[in-house]
Amino acid sequence: MKFLESETANPLVKMAWKLKTQSGRALYGKRKSMVEPVFGIIKQVLVFRQFSLRGLDALVGEWKLVTMDFNLKRMHVLAAR
Repeated sequence: MKFLESETANPLVKMAWKLKTQSGRALYGKRKSMVEPVFGIIKQVLVFRQFSLRGLDALVGEWKLVTMDFNLKRMHVLAAR
């Protein structure tokens, strides 16, 4: 459909059309097993909701600390098994 491929089409219309197709539902369903749970864990368990520092270099450093914390906690859980 040309209408849905245009960049001016409403994103809600695009998503509704995609979810009507079997391949679109399968692709969207994979989101549950990709990275989205990681962001949920970072927000809920690590209570990280916003960055404290300003500037791109500081932001990158802060994000590296958050992801390192997540990875260390994950490795600790896996090692305990």
